Amino acid sequence: MKKLTSLSIAFIVGIGTIIIINSCATTANIAAKTGTQLWGENCIRCHNAPPSSDYSPAQWETIGMHMKLRANLTDDETNKIVAFLKSSN
Repeated sequence: MKKLTSLSIAFIVGIGTIIIINSCATTANIAAKTGTQLWGENCIRCHNAPPSSDYSPAQWETIGMHMKLRANLTDDETNKIVAFLKSSN
């Protein structure tokens, strides 16, 4: 019985390690993306985003804060998207 418990713990630890390693790889892939890529993957999937010229840079900051919560974006993703929209203005 003790051997079975040890094997179960080893299995759980092994699976946990694999999950952690895979999630780190995903985070690194997201971190490498540009604001343009993130905008295309996140904003367009839910709605037709307006042209960047429709809003001022200050308005894009506010929209970015709102959409960060709505789209569950990280700070880095939000900053890259907002910088892209402000530079395209």
